[in-house]
Amino acid sequence: MTLRIVRREVAAAELAGFSGLHPVLARAYAARGLRQPAELSLTLDRLLPVGSLGGIDAAVELLLAHREAPGRVLIIGDFDADGATSTALLMRGLRECGFADVDFLVPNRFEFGYGLTPEIVAVAAERKPSLVVTVDNGISSLAGVAAAQAAGMQVLVTDHHLPGRELPAADAILNPNVPGNGFESRYLAGVGVAFYLLAAVARRLAVPVARVTRYLDLVALGTIADLVPLDCNNRILAAQGLARIRAGACVPGILALLQVAKREYASVLASDLGFAVAPRLNAAGRIDDMSIGIRCLLADNAGEAAQLAEQLDSLNRERREIEADMQLQALAAVKVLDDPQALAAQRAGVVLYDADWHQGVVGLVASRVKDRIRRPVVAFANAKGDELRGSARSVPGVHVRDVLEAMATAEPGLIERFGGHAMAAGLTLRPANLDRFARAFDAEVMRWLGPGKTHDTIETDGGLSIDEIALPTAEALRAGGPWGQAFPEPSFDGEFAVHQSRVVGERHLKLWVEPAGSGRRFDAIAFNHLDPGARPQLEGSTVRLVYRLDINAYRSERRLQLLIDHLLPVC
Repeated sequence: MTLRIVRREVAAAELAGFSGLHPVLARAYAARGLRQPAELSLTLDRLLPVGSLGGIDAAVELLLAHREAPGRVLIIGDFDADGATSTALLMRGLRECGFADVDFLVPNRFEFGYGLTPEIVAVAAERKPSLVVTVDNGISSLAGVAAAQAAGMQVLVTDHHLPGRELPAADAILNPNVPGNGFESRYLAGVGVAFYLLAAVARRLAVPVARVTRYLDLVALGTIADLVPLDCNNRILAAQGLARIRAGACVPGILALLQVAKREYASVLASDLGFAVAPRLNAAGRIDDMSIGIRCLLADNAGEAAQLAEQLDSLNRERREIEADMQLQALAAVKVLDDPQALAAQRAGVVLYDADWHQGVVGLVASRVKDRIRRPVVAFANAKGDELRGSARSVPGVHVRDVLEAMATAEPGLIERFGGHAMAAGLTLRPANLDRFARAFDAEVMRWLGPGKTHDTIETDGGLSIDEIALPTAEALRAGGPWGQAFPEPSFDGEFAVHQSRVVGERHLKLWVEPAGSGRRFDAIAFNHLDPGARPQLEGSTVRLVYRLDINAYRSERRLQLLIDHLLPVC
Protein backbone atom coordinates (compact mmCIF):
# COMPACT_ATOMS: atom_id res chain seq x y z
CA MET A 1 0.00 0.00 0.00
CA THR A 2 1.34 3.43 -0.99
CA LEU A 3 0.88 5.99 1.76
CA ARG A 4 0.14 9.61 0.93
CA ILE A 5 0.94 12.50 3.27
CA VAL A 6 -1.72 15.16 3.81
CA ARG A 7 -0.71 18.26 5.74
CA ARG A 8 -3.16 19.94 8.09
CA GLU A 9 -3.78 23.44 6.81
CA VAL A 10 -3.89 26.44 9.15
CA ALA A 11 -4.82 29.94 8.00
CA ALA A 12 -2.97 32.91 9.45
CA ALA A 13 -6.18 34.29 10.94
CA GLU A 14 -6.61 31.08 12.96
CA LEU A 15 -3.35 31.80 14.80
CA ALA A 16 -4.38 35.24 16.02
CA GLY A 17 -5.39 34.05 19.48
CA PHE A 18 -2.06 32.31 20.21
CA SER A 19 0.44 35.13 19.82
CA GLY A 20 2.27 34.33 23.05
CA LEU A 21 2.86 30.65 22.31
CA HIS A 22 5.69 28.85 20.58
CA PRO A 23 4.72 29.14 16.88
CA VAL A 24 4.84 25.38 16.26
CA LEU A 25 2.57 24.72 19.23
CA ALA A 26 0.23 27.49 18.07
CA ARG A 27 -0.03 25.87 14.63
CA ALA A 28 -0.77 22.50 16.22
CA TYR A 29 -3.53 23.92 18.43
CA ALA A 30 -5.13 25.77 15.53
CA ALA A 31 -5.01 22.65 13.35
CA ARG A 32 -6.96 20.81 16.07
CA GLY A 33 -9.73 23.37 16.09
CA LEU A 34 -8.72 25.58 19.02
CA ARG A 35 -9.12 29.31 18.43
CA GLN A 36 -9.07 31.18 21.74
CA PRO A 37 -6.60 31.26 24.65
CA ALA A 38 -9.48 30.39 27.00
CA GLU A 39 -9.73 27.00 25.31
CA LEU A 40 -6.23 26.21 26.59
CA SER A 41 -7.32 26.37 30.22
CA LEU A 42 -7.56 22.89 31.71
CA THR A 43 -8.65 23.85 35.23
CA LEU A 44 -11.31 21.90 37.09
CA ASP A 45 -13.76 24.79 37.09
CA ARG A 46 -14.12 24.30 33.31
CA LEU A 47 -15.44 20.74 33.66
CA LEU A 48 -18.99 20.23 32.48
CA PRO A 49 -21.27 20.52 35.54
CA VAL A 50 -21.82 17.29 37.44
CA GLY A 51 -25.56 17.78 37.44
CA SER A 52 -25.69 18.05 33.64
CA LEU A 53 -25.06 14.32 33.17
CA GLY A 54 -28.51 12.89 32.58
CA GLY A 55 -29.64 10.25 35.09
CA ILE A 56 -27.18 11.29 37.78
CA ASP A 57 -29.79 12.28 40.39
CA ALA A 58 -31.50 8.90 40.17
CA ALA A 59 -28.15 7.12 40.35
CA VAL A 60 -27.15 9.05 43.48
CA GLU A 61 -30.49 8.36 45.17
CA LEU A 62 -30.13 4.65 44.47
CA LEU A 63 -26.57 4.53 45.80
CA LEU A 64 -27.40 6.46 48.97
CA ALA A 65 -30.26 4.08 49.72
CA HIS A 66 -27.61 1.38 50.21
CA ARG A 67 -25.07 3.46 52.13
CA GLU A 68 -25.83 2.21 55.60
CA ALA A 69 -25.45 -1.37 56.86
CA PRO A 70 -26.84 -3.91 56.20
CA GLY A 71 -26.66 -2.63 52.61
CA ARG A 72 -23.77 -4.08 50.65
CA VAL A 73 -22.60 -2.48 47.39
CA LEU A 74 -20.85 -4.77 44.93
CA ILE A 75 -19.00 -3.13 42.03
CA ILE A 76 -18.69 -5.28 38.91
CA GLY A 77 -16.05 -3.98 36.53
CA ASP A 78 -14.61 -4.76 33.14
CA PHE A 79 -11.31 -6.57 32.67
CA ASP A 80 -9.39 -3.73 31.01
CA ALA A 81 -7.60 -0.63 32.34
CA ASP A 82 -10.74 1.52 32.12
CA GLY A 83 -12.70 -1.08 34.09
CA ALA A 84 -9.90 -1.49 36.64
CA THR A 85 -9.53 2.24 37.28
CA SER A 86 -13.32 2.66 37.43
CA THR A 87 -13.56 -0.11 40.02
CA ALA A 88 -10.68 1.23 42.11
CA LEU A 89 -12.08 4.78 41.92
CA LEU A 90 -15.52 3.79 43.22
CA MET A 91 -14.06 1.47 45.86
CA ARG A 92 -11.88 4.24 47.24
CA GLY A 93 -14.35 7.08 46.72
CA LEU A 94 -17.41 5.39 48.20
CA ARG A 95 -15.44 4.46 51.29
CA GLU A 96 -14.42 8.14 51.58
CA CYS A 97 -18.13 8.97 51.43
CA GLY A 98 -18.99 6.70 54.36
CA PHE A 99 -20.17 3.54 52.62
CA ALA A 100 -19.57 0.83 55.16
CA ASP A 101 -19.64 -2.26 52.95
CA VAL A 102 -18.22 -1.95 49.43
CA ASP A 103 -16.61 -4.78 47.51
CA PHE A 104 -15.75 -5.58 43.90
CA LEU A 105 -15.97 -8.47 41.50
CA VAL A 106 -14.45 -8.56 38.04
CA PRO A 107 -15.37 -11.35 35.61
CA ASN A 108 -12.58 -13.60 34.43
CA ARG A 109 -12.84 -13.15 30.66
CA PHE A 110 -12.05 -16.81 30.00
CA GLU A 111 -14.84 -18.12 32.25
CA PHE A 112 -17.59 -15.50 32.07
CA GLY A 113 -16.91 -13.25 29.11
CA TYR A 114 -17.71 -9.55 29.08
CA GLY A 115 -20.22 -7.66 31.17
CA LEU A 116 -22.90 -8.47 33.68
CA THR A 117 -23.80 -11.96 32.48
CA PRO A 118 -26.23 -14.26 34.31
CA GLU A 119 -23.21 -16.46 35.13
CA ILE A 120 -21.33 -13.67 36.92
CA VAL A 121 -24.58 -12.67 38.66
CA ALA A 122 -24.70 -16.18 40.16
CA VAL A 123 -21.20 -15.65 41.56
CA ALA A 124 -22.14 -12.18 42.82
CA ALA A 125 -25.22 -13.55 44.60
CA GLU A 126 -22.97 -15.60 46.88
CA ARG A 127 -21.79 -12.31 48.44
CA LYS A 128 -25.38 -11.23 49.09
CA PRO A 129 -25.15 -7.62 47.83
CA SER A 130 -28.19 -5.38 48.07
CA LEU A 131 -26.93 -3.27 45.15
CA VAL A 132 -24.82 -4.17 42.11
CA VAL A 133 -23.04 -1.26 40.40
CA THR A 134 -21.55 -1.95 36.99
CA VAL A 135 -18.63 0.18 35.81
CA ASP A 136 -17.52 0.34 32.18
CA ASN A 137 -20.10 -2.30 31.25
CA GLY A 138 -23.75 -3.23 31.63
CA ILE A 139 -25.51 -1.19 28.97
CA SER A 140 -25.98 -4.33 26.84
CA SER A 141 -26.47 -6.74 29.76
CA LEU A 142 -30.22 -7.24 29.48
CA ALA A 143 -30.19 -10.84 30.71
CA GLY A 144 -27.69 -10.14 33.48
CA VAL A 145 -29.65 -7.22 34.89
CA ALA A 146 -32.81 -9.30 34.86
CA ALA A 147 -31.01 -12.17 36.62
CA ALA A 148 -29.66 -9.85 39.32
CA GLN A 149 -33.07 -8.37 40.01
CA ALA A 150 -34.66 -11.81 40.09
CA ALA A 151 -32.09 -12.72 42.75
CA GLY A 152 -33.16 -9.76 44.90
CA MET A 153 -30.45 -7.25 43.96
CA GLN A 154 -30.99 -3.75 42.71
CA VAL A 155 -28.79 -2.70 39.76
CA LEU A 156 -27.13 0.59 38.89
CA VAL A 157 -25.56 0.51 35.42
CA THR A 158 -22.74 2.98 34.80
CA ASP A 159 -21.24 2.69 31.35
CA HIS A 160 -20.08 4.70 28.36
CA HIS A 161 -20.48 2.18 25.55
CA LEU A 162 -23.13 2.68 22.90
CA PRO A 163 -26.44 1.06 23.79
CA GLY A 164 -28.37 -1.29 21.55
CA ARG A 165 -31.97 -0.80 20.52
CA GLU A 166 -33.14 -2.00 23.95
CA LEU A 167 -31.86 -0.81 27.32
CA PRO A 168 -31.56 -3.10 30.34
CA ALA A 169 -34.34 -2.70 32.90
CA ALA A 170 -31.90 -1.53 35.57
CA ASP A 171 -33.02 0.45 38.60
CA ALA A 172 -30.91 3.36 37.31
CA ILE A 173 -28.65 3.93 34.29
CA LEU A 174 -25.84 6.46 34.01
CA ASN A 175 -24.42 6.65 30.49
CA PRO A 176 -23.81 9.81 28.43
CA ASN A 177 -24.54 7.84 25.25
CA VAL A 178 -28.08 6.82 26.17
CA PRO A 179 -30.46 8.53 23.72
CA GLY A 180 -31.80 11.81 25.08
CA ASN A 181 -29.13 12.17 27.77
CA GLY A 182 -28.15 15.70 26.70
CA PHE A 183 -24.67 15.66 28.26
CA GLU A 184 -22.36 17.83 26.15
CA SER A 185 -19.51 15.31 26.07
CA ARG A 186 -20.34 11.88 24.68
CA TYR A 187 -16.76 10.76 25.09
CA LEU A 188 -16.40 10.10 28.83
CA ALA A 189 -14.58 6.84 29.50
CA GLY A 190 -16.10 4.42 32.00
CA VAL A 191 -13.88 5.93 34.68
CA GLY A 192 -15.10 9.41 33.71
CA VAL A 193 -18.71 8.33 34.26
CA ALA A 194 -17.71 6.82 37.61
CA PHE A 195 -15.96 10.08 38.57
CA TYR A 196 -19.08 12.14 37.82
CA LEU A 197 -21.16 9.74 39.92
CA LEU A 198 -18.71 9.93 42.81
CA ALA A 199 -18.56 13.73 42.60
CA ALA A 200 -22.38 13.91 42.74
CA VAL A 201 -22.49 11.59 45.76
CA ALA A 202 -19.85 13.67 47.55
CA ARG A 203 -21.75 16.88 46.81
CA ARG A 204 -24.98 15.42 48.16
CA LEU A 205 -23.20 14.35 51.36
CA ALA A 206 -21.24 17.63 51.67
CA VAL A 207 -17.96 15.72 51.46
CA PRO A 208 -15.05 18.13 50.64
CA VAL A 209 -14.33 18.14 46.91
CA ALA A 210 -10.63 17.46 47.53
CA ARG A 211 -11.54 13.97 48.79
CA VAL A 212 -12.89 13.22 45.31
CA THR A 213 -10.41 15.05 43.10
CA ARG A 214 -7.53 13.34 44.89
CA TYR A 215 -8.31 10.30 42.71
CA LEU A 216 -8.04 12.09 39.37
CA ASP A 217 -4.85 10.10 38.78
CA LEU A 218 -7.07 7.03 38.33
CA VAL A 219 -9.40 8.99 36.04
CA ALA A 220 -6.50 10.13 33.87
CA LEU A 221 -5.10 6.61 33.57
CA GLY A 222 -8.43 5.05 32.59
CA THR A 223 -9.33 7.85 30.19
CA ILE A 224 -6.01 7.72 28.35
CA ALA A 225 -5.84 3.92 28.36
CA ASP A 226 -9.30 3.54 26.81
CA LEU A 227 -8.41 5.76 23.84
CA VAL A 228 -11.55 7.86 24.12
CA PRO A 229 -11.38 11.15 22.20
CA LEU A 230 -9.68 13.86 24.21
CA ASP A 231 -12.32 16.55 23.89
CA CYS A 232 -12.03 19.53 26.22
CA ASN A 233 -13.72 17.74 29.13
CA ASN A 234 -11.51 14.67 28.86
CA ARG A 235 -8.40 16.81 28.41
CA ILE A 236 -9.20 18.51 31.70
CA LEU A 237 -9.61 15.16 33.48
CA ALA A 238 -6.38 13.85 31.96
CA ALA A 239 -4.37 17.01 32.62
CA GLN A 240 -5.48 17.25 36.24
CA GLY A 241 -4.68 13.59 36.88
CA LEU A 242 -1.27 13.87 35.23
CA ALA A 243 -0.50 16.90 37.42
CA ARG A 244 -1.24 14.87 40.53
CA ILE A 245 1.01 12.04 39.36
CA ARG A 246 3.86 14.45 38.58
CA ALA A 247 3.54 15.80 42.11
CA GLY A 248 3.68 12.27 43.53
CA ALA A 249 0.16 12.78 44.92
CA CYS A 250 -1.32 9.62 43.43
CA VAL A 251 -2.15 6.10 44.53
CA PRO A 252 0.92 3.94 45.27
CA GLY A 253 -0.06 1.49 42.54
CA ILE A 254 0.43 4.02 39.76
CA LEU A 255 3.82 5.03 41.14
CA ALA A 256 4.81 1.35 41.33
CA LEU A 257 3.68 0.69 37.76
CA LEU A 258 5.66 3.68 36.52
CA GLN A 259 8.69 2.42 38.38
CA VAL A 260 8.60 -1.08 36.85
CA ALA A 261 8.10 0.55 33.45
CA LYS A 262 11.18 2.73 34.09
CA ARG A 263 9.28 5.99 33.77
CA GLU A 264 9.87 9.03 35.99
CA TYR A 265 6.67 10.08 37.70
CA ALA A 266 7.83 13.72 37.92
CA SER A 267 7.84 14.07 34.12
CA VAL A 268 5.09 11.62 33.18
CA LEU A 269 3.19 12.20 29.94
CA ALA A 270 -0.10 10.85 28.63
CA SER A 271 1.93 8.58 26.35
CA ASP A 272 3.63 7.03 29.39
CA LEU A 273 0.25 6.08 30.81
CA GLY A 274 -0.97 4.82 27.45
CA PHE A 275 2.08 2.84 26.37
CA ALA A 276 3.79 1.86 29.63
CA VAL A 277 1.32 1.73 32.53
CA ALA A 278 -1.89 0.67 30.77
CA PRO A 279 -0.39 -2.40 29.02
CA ARG A 280 0.88 -3.74 32.34
CA LEU A 281 -2.51 -3.22 33.91
CA ASN A 282 -4.30 -4.72 30.93
CA ALA A 283 -2.01 -7.75 30.95
CA ALA A 284 -3.75 -9.01 34.09
CA GLY A 285 -7.11 -9.13 32.31
CA ARG A 286 -5.66 -10.56 29.12
CA ILE A 287 -3.52 -13.32 30.63
CA ASP A 288 -4.71 -13.97 34.18
CA ASP A 289 -7.21 -12.10 36.36
CA MET A 290 -7.79 -8.33 36.44
CA SER A 291 -8.28 -8.55 40.20
CA ILE A 292 -4.47 -8.37 40.41
CA GLY A 293 -4.51 -4.98 38.68
CA ILE A 294 -7.36 -3.67 40.79
CA ARG A 295 -5.62 -4.75 43.99
CA CYS A 296 -2.51 -2.90 42.81
CA LEU A 297 -4.56 0.30 42.39
CA LEU A 298 -6.24 -0.24 45.77
CA ALA A 299 -2.99 -0.87 47.67
CA ASP A 300 -2.20 1.83 50.23
CA ASN A 301 1.15 0.33 51.16
CA ALA A 302 4.04 1.06 48.78
CA GLY A 303 5.58 -2.36 49.36
CA GLU A 304 2.37 -4.20 48.52
CA ALA A 305 1.86 -2.01 45.44
CA ALA A 306 5.42 -2.72 44.27
CA GLN A 307 4.94 -6.47 44.66
CA LEU A 308 1.72 -6.42 42.64
CA ALA A 309 3.29 -4.14 40.00
CA GLU A 310 6.13 -6.65 39.56
CA GLN A 311 3.55 -9.37 39.07
CA LEU A 312 1.79 -7.25 36.44
CA ASP A 313 5.11 -6.55 34.73
CA SER A 314 5.78 -10.29 34.52
CA LEU A 315 2.33 -10.89 33.03
CA ASN A 316 3.00 -8.14 30.50
CA ARG A 317 6.22 -9.82 29.36
CA GLU A 318 4.26 -13.04 28.90
CA ARG A 319 1.59 -11.12 26.98
CA ARG A 320 4.20 -9.61 24.67
CA GLU A 321 5.66 -13.01 23.85
CA ILE A 322 2.23 -14.43 23.02
CA GLU A 323 1.30 -11.37 20.99
CA ALA A 324 4.56 -11.36 19.01
CA ASP A 325 3.97 -14.91 17.75
CA MET A 326 0.33 -14.18 16.94
CA GLN A 327 1.19 -10.95 15.17
CA LEU A 328 3.70 -12.65 12.90
CA GLN A 329 1.10 -15.23 11.94
CA ALA A 330 -1.50 -12.54 11.34
CA LEU A 331 0.78 -10.41 9.18
CA ALA A 332 1.75 -13.45 7.15
CA ALA A 333 -1.94 -14.18 6.62
CA VAL A 334 -2.61 -10.69 5.23
CA LYS A 335 0.44 -10.42 2.97
CA VAL A 336 -1.84 -11.53 0.16
CA LEU A 337 -3.36 -8.06 0.43
CA ASP A 338 -0.21 -6.71 -1.21
CA ASP A 339 -0.45 -9.19 -4.09
CA PRO A 340 -1.88 -7.35 -7.11
CA GLN A 341 -3.03 -10.66 -8.58
CA ALA A 342 -5.20 -11.45 -5.57
CA LEU A 343 -8.80 -10.37 -5.25
CA ALA A 344 -8.09 -9.99 -1.53
CA ALA A 345 -6.22 -6.80 -2.38
CA GLN A 346 -9.63 -5.18 -2.80
CA ARG A 347 -10.85 -6.25 0.65
CA ALA A 348 -12.13 -3.34 2.73
CA GLY A 349 -12.54 -5.17 6.05
CA VAL A 350 -10.20 -7.97 7.11
CA VAL A 351 -11.12 -10.95 9.32
CA LEU A 352 -8.42 -13.16 10.88
CA TYR A 353 -8.69 -16.41 12.84
CA ASP A 354 -6.31 -19.06 14.13
CA ALA A 355 -7.29 -22.02 16.29
CA ASP A 356 -4.14 -21.59 18.41
CA TRP A 357 -4.54 -17.90 19.17
CA HIS A 358 -4.99 -16.66 22.74
CA GLN A 359 -8.35 -14.96 23.19
CA GLY A 360 -6.90 -12.43 25.61
CA VAL A 361 -4.55 -10.99 22.99
CA VAL A 362 -6.63 -10.92 19.80
CA GLY A 363 -7.51 -7.27 20.38
CA LEU A 364 -3.85 -6.31 20.33
CA VAL A 365 -3.26 -8.37 17.20
CA ALA A 366 -6.21 -6.72 15.48
CA SER A 367 -4.82 -3.31 16.46
CA ARG A 368 -1.31 -4.04 15.18
CA VAL A 369 -2.54 -5.45 11.88
CA LYS A 370 -4.97 -2.54 11.46
CA ASP A 371 -2.07 -0.13 11.87
CA ARG A 372 -0.06 -2.03 9.27
CA ILE A 373 -2.72 -2.41 6.58
CA ARG A 374 -4.82 0.65 7.55
CA ARG A 375 -8.16 -1.13 7.28
CA PRO A 376 -10.68 -2.33 9.86
CA VAL A 377 -9.67 -5.71 11.27
CA VAL A 378 -11.43 -8.35 13.36
CA ALA A 379 -9.29 -11.07 14.95
CA PHE A 380 -10.92 -14.21 16.39
CA ALA A 381 -9.80 -16.92 18.80
CA ASN A 382 -11.52 -19.97 20.24
CA ALA A 383 -13.47 -19.39 23.43
CA LYS A 384 -15.14 -21.83 25.77
CA GLY A 385 -17.74 -24.10 24.28
CA ASP A 386 -18.71 -23.80 20.63
CA GLU A 387 -17.85 -20.10 20.33
CA LEU A 388 -15.36 -17.73 18.73
CA ARG A 389 -14.51 -14.52 20.52
CA GLY A 390 -13.36 -11.60 18.42
CA SER A 391 -11.97 -8.11 18.81
CA ALA A 392 -12.51 -5.47 16.16
CA ARG A 393 -10.33 -2.41 15.57
CA SER A 394 -11.25 0.28 13.10
CA VAL A 395 -9.96 3.32 11.25
CA PRO A 396 -11.33 6.89 11.22
CA GLY A 397 -14.54 7.10 9.25
CA VAL A 398 -15.72 3.55 9.95
CA HIS A 399 -17.78 3.21 13.16
CA VAL A 400 -17.14 -0.45 13.87
CA ARG A 401 -19.91 -0.94 16.43
CA ASP A 402 -22.43 0.46 13.95
CA VAL A 403 -20.95 -1.83 11.29
CA LEU A 404 -21.65 -4.83 13.54
CA GLU A 405 -25.15 -3.59 14.35
CA ALA A 406 -25.96 -3.22 10.65
CA MET A 407 -24.70 -6.76 10.01
CA ALA A 408 -26.72 -8.17 12.90
CA THR A 409 -29.85 -6.41 11.65
CA ALA A 410 -29.39 -7.58 8.07
CA GLU A 411 -28.56 -11.17 9.05
CA PRO A 412 -30.21 -12.16 12.35
CA GLY A 413 -28.33 -14.97 14.06
CA LEU A 414 -25.03 -14.16 12.36
CA ILE A 415 -23.52 -12.58 15.50
CA GLU A 416 -24.22 -13.98 18.96
CA ARG A 417 -23.31 -10.88 20.97
CA PHE A 418 -21.47 -7.62 20.33
CA GLY A 419 -20.74 -4.27 21.92
CA GLY A 420 -18.27 -1.42 21.77
CA HIS A 421 -17.79 1.99 20.21
CA ALA A 422 -16.46 3.69 17.09
CA MET A 423 -12.90 2.43 17.04
CA ALA A 424 -13.10 -0.87 18.95
CA ALA A 425 -15.67 -3.56 19.61
CA GLY A 426 -15.98 -7.11 20.89
CA LEU A 427 -18.18 -9.90 19.61
CA THR A 428 -18.85 -13.63 19.67
CA LEU A 429 -19.73 -15.97 16.79
CA ARG A 430 -20.52 -19.59 16.17
CA PRO A 431 -17.58 -21.13 14.22
CA ALA A 432 -19.92 -22.14 11.40
CA ASN A 433 -20.68 -18.46 10.78
CA LEU A 434 -17.08 -17.28 10.38
CA ASP A 435 -16.88 -17.30 6.58
CA ARG A 436 -20.28 -15.67 6.24
CA PHE A 437 -19.25 -13.06 8.81
CA ALA A 438 -16.02 -12.29 6.91
CA ARG A 439 -17.92 -11.65 3.68
CA ALA A 440 -20.55 -9.55 5.41
CA PHE A 441 -17.93 -7.52 7.31
CA ASP A 442 -16.03 -6.74 4.12
CA ALA A 443 -19.24 -5.68 2.36
CA GLU A 444 -20.47 -3.48 5.22
CA VAL A 445 -17.09 -1.75 5.64
CA MET A 446 -17.03 -1.11 1.89
CA ARG A 447 -20.50 0.44 2.18
CA TRP A 448 -19.20 2.76 4.91
CA LEU A 449 -16.16 3.75 2.89
CA GLY A 450 -17.95 4.31 -0.38
CA PRO A 451 -16.55 3.70 -3.86
CA GLY A 452 -12.82 4.27 -4.21
CA LYS A 453 -12.34 5.62 -0.68
CA THR A 454 -9.22 4.32 1.04
CA HIS A 455 -7.22 4.96 4.19
CA ASP A 456 -3.84 5.41 2.58
CA THR A 457 -3.33 8.95 3.88
CA ILE A 458 -1.25 10.16 6.81
CA GLU A 459 -2.05 13.53 8.38
CA THR A 460 0.84 15.67 9.59
CA ASP A 461 1.36 19.20 10.86
CA GLY A 462 3.58 19.94 7.90
CA GLY A 463 7.29 20.54 7.77
CA LEU A 464 9.62 22.17 10.26
CA SER A 465 12.37 24.65 9.51
CA ILE A 466 15.86 23.69 10.58
CA ASP A 467 15.59 26.13 13.49
CA GLU A 468 12.31 24.56 14.62
CA ILE A 469 13.81 21.06 14.81
CA ALA A 470 15.17 21.87 18.23
CA LEU A 471 14.92 21.02 21.91
CA PRO A 472 12.84 24.14 22.80
CA THR A 473 10.22 23.07 20.25
CA ALA A 474 10.07 19.58 21.75
CA GLU A 475 9.74 21.07 25.22
CA ALA A 476 6.92 23.37 24.15
CA LEU A 477 5.01 20.50 22.52
CA ARG A 478 5.53 18.29 25.57
CA ALA A 479 4.13 21.00 27.84
CA GLY A 480 1.24 21.61 25.45
CA GLY A 481 -0.43 18.26 26.04
CA PRO A 482 -2.06 16.06 27.02
CA TRP A 483 -2.23 14.64 23.50
CA GLY A 484 -4.22 11.57 22.59
CA GLN A 485 -7.14 10.18 20.64
CA ALA A 486 -8.76 12.85 18.39
CA PHE A 487 -6.23 15.39 19.75
CA PRO A 488 -3.11 13.79 18.29
CA GLU A 489 0.42 14.60 19.28
CA PRO A 490 1.92 16.88 16.61
CA SER A 491 3.78 15.05 13.87
CA PHE A 492 5.77 16.47 10.98
CA ASP A 493 7.18 15.35 7.66
CA GLY A 494 10.21 16.13 5.57
CA GLU A 495 13.02 14.74 3.44
CA PHE A 496 16.17 13.58 5.21
CA ALA A 497 19.48 12.18 4.08
CA VAL A 498 20.45 9.04 6.00
CA HIS A 499 24.05 9.09 7.24
CA GLN A 500 23.97 6.10 9.59
CA SER A 501 21.56 3.21 10.09
CA ARG A 502 21.59 0.26 12.45
CA VAL A 503 19.18 -2.25 13.94
CA VAL A 504 18.55 -2.06 17.69
CA GLY A 505 17.06 -5.10 19.34
CA GLU A 506 15.30 -7.11 16.67
CA ARG A 507 12.83 -4.61 15.25
CA HIS A 508 13.93 -1.03 16.05
CA LEU A 509 15.76 1.09 13.49
CA LYS A 510 18.25 3.71 14.70
CA LEU A 511 19.27 6.47 12.27
CA TRP A 512 21.36 9.60 12.02
CA VAL A 513 19.62 11.88 9.56
CA GLU A 514 20.14 15.30 8.00
CA PRO A 515 17.30 17.52 6.77
CA ALA A 516 17.98 17.97 3.09
CA GLY A 517 20.76 20.51 2.54
CA SER A 518 20.90 21.72 6.16
CA GLY A 519 24.28 20.34 7.21
CA ARG A 520 22.85 19.37 10.63
CA ARG A 521 22.35 15.81 11.81
CA PHE A 522 19.78 14.43 14.23
CA ASP A 523 19.33 11.25 16.20
CA ALA A 524 16.19 9.37 15.10
CA ILE A 525 14.58 6.04 15.95
CA ALA A 526 11.71 4.01 14.50
CA PHE A 527 10.34 1.59 17.10
CA ASN A 528 9.01 -1.78 15.91
CA HIS A 529 9.59 -0.73 12.31
CA LEU A 530 11.23 -3.90 11.02
CA ASP A 531 10.01 -7.39 10.40
CA PRO A 532 12.19 -9.94 12.26
CA GLY A 533 15.44 -10.58 10.38
CA ALA A 534 15.19 -7.48 8.18
CA ARG A 535 18.43 -5.54 7.69
CA PRO A 536 17.70 -2.55 5.46
CA GLN A 537 20.58 -0.67 3.81
CA LEU A 538 19.69 3.01 4.07
CA GLU A 539 23.04 4.82 4.38
CA GLY A 540 23.45 7.33 1.61
CA SER A 541 19.77 7.34 0.68
CA THR A 542 17.19 10.09 1.01
CA VAL A 543 13.91 9.24 2.73
CA ARG A 544 10.73 11.01 3.70
CA LEU A 545 10.05 10.79 7.42
CA VAL A 546 6.85 11.32 9.34
CA TYR A 547 8.13 12.02 12.84
CA ARG A 548 7.50 13.55 16.25
CA LEU A 549 9.89 15.52 18.44
CA ASP A 550 10.95 13.81 21.65
CA ILE A 551 13.39 14.47 24.47
CA ASN A 552 15.90 11.75 25.25
CA ALA A 553 16.92 12.28 28.87
CA TYR A 554 19.97 10.40 30.12
CA ARG A 555 21.39 11.29 33.54
CA SER A 556 21.56 15.09 33.52
CA GLU A 557 21.61 15.48 29.73
CA ARG A 558 18.53 16.22 27.63
CA ARG A 559 18.82 15.76 23.88
CA LEU A 560 16.45 16.07 20.97
CA GLN A 561 15.39 12.83 19.31
CA LEU A 562 13.12 12.27 16.33
CA LEU A 563 10.54 9.52 16.84
CA ILE A 564 9.80 8.09 13.40
CA ASP A 565 6.22 7.01 12.76
CA HIS A 566 6.62 6.33 9.03
CA LEU A 567 9.67 5.95 6.81
CA LEU A 568 8.77 6.40 3.16
CA PRO A 569 10.77 6.41 -0.08
CA VAL A 570 11.24 9.71 -1.88
CA CYS A 571 9.42 9.49 -5.18
